[in-house]
Amino acid sequence: MDTLIQQIINGLVLGSMYALVALGYTMVYGIINLINFAHGEVLMIGAMTSWSVMGLMQDAYPAAPGGVVLLGAVLCACVVCACLNYGIEKIAYKPLRGAPKLAPLITAIGISILLQSLAMIIWKPNYKPYPTLMPSAPVDIGNAVISPTQIMILGVTAVSLSCLMYLVHKTSLGRAMRATAENPRVASLMGVKPDMVISATFIIGAVLAAIAGVMWASNYGTIHHSMGFLPGLKAFTAAVFGGIGNLEGAVVGGILLGLIESIGAGYIGELTHGVLGSQYSDIFAFMVLIGVLTLRPSGLMGERIAERA
Repeated sequence: MDTLIQQIINGLVLGSMYALVALGYTMVYGIINLINFAHGEVLMIGAMTSWSVMGLMQDAYPAAPGGVVLLGAVLCACVVCACLNYGIEKIAYKPLRGAPKLAPLITAIGISILLQSLAMIIWKPNYKPYPTLMPSAPVDIGNAVISPTQIMILGVTAVSLSCLMYLVHKTSLGRAMRATAENPRVASLMGVKPDMVISATFIIGAVLAAIAGVMWASNYGTIHHSMGFLPGLKAFTAAVFGGIGNLEGAVVGGILLGLIESIGAGYIGELTHGVLGSQYSDIFAFMVLIGVLTLRPSGLMGERIAERA
């Protein structure tokens, strides 16, 4: 039971980060039917940017509280990632909107490789320790523990998801997004500007990816130029698992995927006395992807964002 509780905590933390990244995939797909495979690299750029900003802030203001430094790093990462994703959409994806679906897919993969290469040039290819700005004393929950960093991750995720759901379902921009997803041509006749809506979607997805990147780096304590590949791939799996194009599905898929991965790896580790476990956690994500695509290709909730307009 102690192992189960601990792995549930770990799974919720992991799943919440997957959910934030999966929302970026599902929003873009819901609007323009594009799988943005460069989204994981946006997460990586967010983590790298925050690392640089933290170093500059700690050098300039050594006495600054850790929370203030972290907040400043997150804000800077969000701005950089938003500008980056805006540029990617305008330069790489907008000219290909009427092209066959394979063209933007190949372009997305190319952008992913380009961003990794640029990060390797700017920040060097070596692994870098990520500063620990939160208290390190764990909080006991029975015989399980949760760190202040993990509590922060869960809290920030809950706030971010709540803000996004409010924006999509209660604001004029959200209505414009749903109308554009339903039919861009008709939406433009009703006064909606599809180009503006698509750009806003990419910017919002980038902000969520930046937040997830900072949380990912804070949780694992290290960053490198290829760190966005696996989280991006697993977040895509979570989006497909929940129902690509469905916001609630992305959240449910991310959390369930995190729980499946953590619980599966935890029990394998326990059964093999630590010989196996974490190194096999990736298997569960891709088993889920294969199972969903085989048994229920539309995902658990199988509904596009447009159908909620």
